[in-house]
Amino acid sequence: MISKLPRWVEYGAFVLALVAGLINSVGLLGFKHQSISHLSGTATLLGTGVITSTFTDAFHLLLILFSFLMGAGISGYFIRGGALKLGRNYSGLLYLEAALLFGAIYFLTKDSLNGHYLASAACGLQNALATTYSGAVIRTTHVTGIFTDLGIMLGAKLRGETFDNRKALLFLLIITGFVVGGGLGAYLFSLFKFYALFVPAGICIFLALIYSIYNANANAKTKTKTKARG
Repeated sequence: MISKLPRWVEYGAFVLALVAGLINSVGLLGFKHQSISHLSGTATLLGTGVITSTFTDAFHLLLILFSFLMGAGISGYFIRGGALKLGRNYSGLLYLEAALLFGAIYFLTKDSLNGHYLASAACGLQNALATTYSGAVIRTTHVTGIFTDLGIMLGAKLRGETFDNRKALLFLLIITGFVVGGGLGAYLFSLFKFYALFVPAGICIFLALIYSIYNANANAKTKTKTKARG
C-alpha cells in the first residue's frame, strides 16, 4: 500500500514520464522512426536486422541498447539501491541527463549517430533513477509494465481484494505524462526538429533545482526537530 506516498513522488513521476514521452516522440519522428526511451522495439529491430539489414545498421542498434544500459549503470552506481528516498543524488543525475540531451542535440543537428547514443543513455539513466516505492514499480520511460500492473490490480479487485487507489493514481499519472509528452514532442519537433530536445533538458534542470530545494528544506526541518528534542 502507498497510503503515505509523498506528493513529490507523484509529481516527479508525472514530469519524468512527460520528459520520456517527449524524447521518445522525437526519436520516433527523427531517428528513422525508432523508439529510444525503451528497448523492446529496438531489440526486435536488432533481431530482424541481423537477417534483413546490413552489419552497420545492426551494430548501430546494438550500440543504442548498450548506451541505454550504460545510462542505467550510471544511476545504479550513484543511487546504490532502487527504492525512492530523499537525500539521494537525484538532482545530480538529472543534471547529467540534461547534459546528455544537450550533447545529443549537438550531434543530431550534425547528422551524427552519436546523438542517438547519448539520447538513449539519457533515457537509461532516467529509467533507473528509481525502481520501487512501497511495493510499486516505478518506470518513467515506458508504460508497458504500468498497464500490466494496472490490469493485475483490476483483476485482483474483481476477485475481491482491496484496490490501492494511491498506487493506481501513480500509474495513471505516469501514463498521462508519457502520452502528453509524446504529443508535445511531436508538436515541438514539427517546429524545431532536434532542437526540441532543449525542452526535456530544461525540464530536467528545473526538476533538479526543485528537488534540491525540497530536500534542503526537509533536512532543515529534521535538524530543527532534532534540536528541539535535545
